[in-house]
Amino acid sequence: MAALGTLGAAGCSRVATASTAPGGDLLDRLRAQGVVRLGIAGEIPFGYIDRDGRLTGEAPELAEVVFKRLGVDRVQPVPTEFGSLVPGLGSQQFDVVAAGMYINPDRCEQVIFADPDYQMLDAFIVRKGNPKGLHTYQDVVEKGARFATGTGYAEIQYAVEAGYRQSDMLIVPDQVAGLNAVEAGRVDVFAGTALTAREVVKKSSKAEATKPFAPLVGGKPHVDGGGFAFRPTETKLRDAFNVELRKLKKSGELFRILRPFGFTEAEMTDLTAKELCGG
Repeated sequence: MAALGTLGAAGCSRVATASTAPGGDLLDRLRAQGVVRLGIAGEIPFGYIDRDGRLTGEAPELAEVVFKRLGVDRVQPVPTEFGSLVPGLGSQQFDVVAAGMYINPDRCEQVIFADPDYQMLDAFIVRKGNPKGLHTYQDVVEKGARFATGTGYAEIQYAVEAGYRQSDMLIVPDQVAGLNAVEAGRVDVFAGTALTAREVVKKSSKAEATKPFAPLVGGKPHVDGGGFAFRPTETKLRDAFNVELRKLKKSGELFRILRPFGFTEAEMTDLTAKELCGG
C-alpha cells in the first residue's frame, strides 16, 4: 500500500473552525492547505496504523483516491477510540471520519454520511468448535452466553433488541481485545462485522469466526452499510465525495481498492445513506 502519512504527523494541530458558508467551505480550505485529516479508530481492516507506522485500511486508501480527485493531495491520520469519532468530528479534531462507520439513524442525527462504500453482515468470534452453538443474537440470549462487543458498535443495539441486557455486556475497545477476551475465556462470544471477525481470527489457534448473518431489527433481517462521515454543515464536501464515489463504483475501481482488505463482491453495494438513515 502507498504510504498515506505517518502517525507522528497526525495530530500536531487541530483543524480550522466550522464553516459558516452555505454548504460549508471545508473543501475549498482542504484544497488550499493540501491535506485532509482523517479520524480513524485503529480497526483492521477499516482504518489503522500498520507495523511500519503507516496509515492504511480500506477507508484511508479510498480517501486518498477520492481526495486526490477532489484536489487534496495528502491525507493524515488522527487515531482515536471508535466511540470518540463522532464527538471528535464535531469538536474539529479532524475533518472527516474514515473508519468504515456504520450508517444508522442515531448517527445520522449527529453527522452527515456519504453513501456507503460497502455493505456488511455480522459474525461472532467464538472458541474453536463453537461449543455453545452461538450463531445469532437470539442464541446468545437463550443460552445465557457471556457477550462482548466493541465501544460504540452497532452490535450493542442488536444484542439489546434480541433481549440481552446492556449492563451485562463486556464492552472492549476493538476486535483484537474481543478476540483476547474469547481466547482467555472471559466471554463466550464477541460480536462484530463479518469481515473483522474473519480477519482477526486467522492466526488464532483458540478461536474462530461464525458464518455471517443478518441481525434482526424490528423483527426483520438487516444489512448494514459503512461510509465516511462529515460535519452537518459540510454538504458541499459530502456531495463532491459522493460524485467521485459513484464513479469508482461504476468503473469497478472501488472493489479493486477494497479487495486487498478482505472485501468480496458480496460486500459491494448500491445502498444509499438516505436509505440507511431511515429516510
